[in-house]
Amino acid sequence: MAQQIVRCKHVESELTRFLAGLNFDGIFLLTDENADKLCLPHIQSVPALAAAKKIVIPAGDEHKNIETISRVWQFLTDNGATRKSLLINLGGGMVTDLGGFAAASFKRGIPFINLPTTLLGAVDAAVGGKTGINFNGLKNEIGAFAPAIAVFIDASFFRTLDHANLLSGYAEMLKHGLLSSPKEVDALLQFDFDRVDYEKLNDLLFESVLVKERIVQEDPREEGIRKALNLGHTFGHAFESLSYQTQKPILHGYAVAYGLVCELYLSFLRLDFDKNLLLQVAHFAKAHYGKFPFDCNDYPQLFKLMQHDKKNENNTINFTLLKAAGAVEINQTATEKEIFETLDFFREYL
Repeated sequence: MAQQIVRCKHVESELTRFLAGLNFDGIFLLTDENADKLCLPHIQSVPALAAAKKIVIPAGDEHKNIETISRVWQFLTDNGATRKSLLINLGGGMVTDLGGFAAASFKRGIPFINLPTTLLGAVDAAVGGKTGINFNGLKNEIGAFAPAIAVFIDASFFRTLDHANLLSGYAEMLKHGLLSSPKEVDALLQFDFDRVDYEKLNDLLFESVLVKERIVQEDPREEGIRKALNLGHTFGHAFESLSYQTQKPILHGYAVAYGLVCELYLSFLRLDFDKNLLLQVAHFAKAHYGKFPFDCNDYPQLFKLMQHDKKNENNTINFTLLKAAGAVEINQTATEKEIFETLDFFREYL
């Protein structure tokens, strides 16, 4: 079932209208400690929420686990939730991932709505129907494909974010632009982070979400073209993992921004991707995301981390690359020499 993407100017009025058109026997609201304080006031005047039963879970990805989801299931059971009940997930990607899986699995599935409160959550986790929890130290190891009936996109929530977390989400938007068209990439590269225009950000975000939604509708279970959404993530996940191993953790979106630069360079090497656009994206990353500290001694470890990426097939590192903005080539490979050359370019340019 396709999820409805609702572009909001006033989330309270849009949510009020949407809920008035649904038939449910009760509303349950899942949020975390941060969103409860900072974001719930944005929707508290919605009439249907007056009788909603609220569960607040601890914030942070370390709580996206079996213990927390068990608490959610128990709360739903104790408070009489049925298959005709509605769950609303208010929070970042951790909340929409966990809440979506809680809804997908409780009584074999109840409807749910996502209200993402972070830019990264809005552009990534809340849309596309992937839900899940971490298990045995493995990220998103247990989960289900289950789309929300609706996702409400409202940039007013993002006023609560610091600059770094705003940039973290923006990297995923840049990825979607590269998967879409040169025009969309150009619009994203022109955005002024010194004077954030949240209305303009909402417009760019909505277009970005639609790019992901089109891809997901074509390939809901990641058997083909949905792999396009992995652009920037093979290098990016390796950078992210290395940052944790060296105890200098970076935000996910920063890792994706660095990964985009690397995979565009690999696209230039292998598919003749436009060098001018590569350098524009690299300049944007350098100006906004800064340096990622590593040296040539780290190359073997980064290569090893890429070899263990869950997207790989037949013991081959799997990349999504581009011939041009909007011209996607999935299931691409590269030699160790090409990967090390890419890391050289990244270190020299950034």
